[in-house]
Amino acid sequence: MKNQSITIAGETLRPGTMKTVILPSSDLYTQTKLGIPIHVFHGKKAGAKLFVISAIHGDELNGIEIIRRLHLHHSLRHVRGTLITIPVVNIHGFLLHSRYLPDRRDLNRSFPGSKTGSMASRLAHLLIDEVVSKCEYGIDLHTGSHGRINMPQIRSNLDTPGATALARAFEVPVILDAKLRDGSLREAASAMGIPLLVYEGGESLRYNELSIRAGVRGTLKVMDYLDMITLPYHKRSHHKPVITQTARWIRAHASGLIQPVKEITEVVKKNEILAIIHDPFLMNEDQVIKAPFHGIVIGRSNIPLANSGDAIYNIASIKKLKHVRAYIEEVHDEITGNDE
Repeated sequence: MKNQSITIAGETLRPGTMKTVILPSSDLYTQTKLGIPIHVFHGKKAGAKLFVISAIHGDELNGIEIIRRLHLHHSLRHVRGTLITIPVVNIHGFLLHSRYLPDRRDLNRSFPGSKTGSMASRLAHLLIDEVVSKCEYGIDLHTGSHGRINMPQIRSNLDTPGATALARAFEVPVILDAKLRDGSLREAASAMGIPLLVYEGGESLRYNELSIRAGVRGTLKVMDYLDMITLPYHKRSHHKPVITQTARWIRAHASGLIQPVKEITEVVKKNEILAIIHDPFLMNEDQVIKAPFHGIVIGRSNIPLANSGDAIYNIASIKKLKHVRAYIEEVHDEITGNDE
């Protein structure tokens, strides 16, 4: 079936068009004009409509590289349906190396936004109106926040119809059935009935090659699942992603210097030592941070200095430890090219 024309940011694109359109953004206070490039791959044939966006938080850079590599993939020349990508949503935060917009608001707590609200609210409204509302599925690319690193993982509201199958198609070992956060794009998309995957991997202001490769691989697999592209045959995994609703940040119960024992992707058993807290002045005994339950390290603080109460490790609760360990190794080998 032939695709229909689509209109984005005032431009109408006919089927078979690949084009970059500019979404107007708030100007700088110097009167310098700013615009957000939106890339549209509008196939000749009808099919799924998917958006893939990055840098809602301006200091989270991995997603920009994921989208760049996605654009280089040969399959995008023959997309069925419509793919819309935005490498940098929060262009103001990106310029400032900041998670936030210049008004210190978090764009991912400002959805669905409004035409007459704050800068964050206006940008959120624009994104919903021009991109999200014209799609059926979405992928939102993120990293850990300042000083934290995340293992490649998917977070989604699995109550949204179609979200579970979409999350499984991304093929990462851990899927977190996460509660909706007020004002998040995930909440707004869920309210519109749009399955949205939030991909987390790596840390802010740094590239993480493994997380980038996993993000490209996962996005292509989702597009293949939606029949937007056709990937070459690949060996099916013997494992399935683990879905969990429980993840908890483990906090330091004393102040000091943190010596990590466990790294991200490591499987831990209840009461295993995660880290040791040292007194920098060598006056007090070392303290240990232990895992409160069986699980996997999906996030960790990279900052060795901690005050009592600081979040140090993010553990996802998992019972079948052997299963998830084997899946992590399999995915790692495929991403790094070590699969025999």
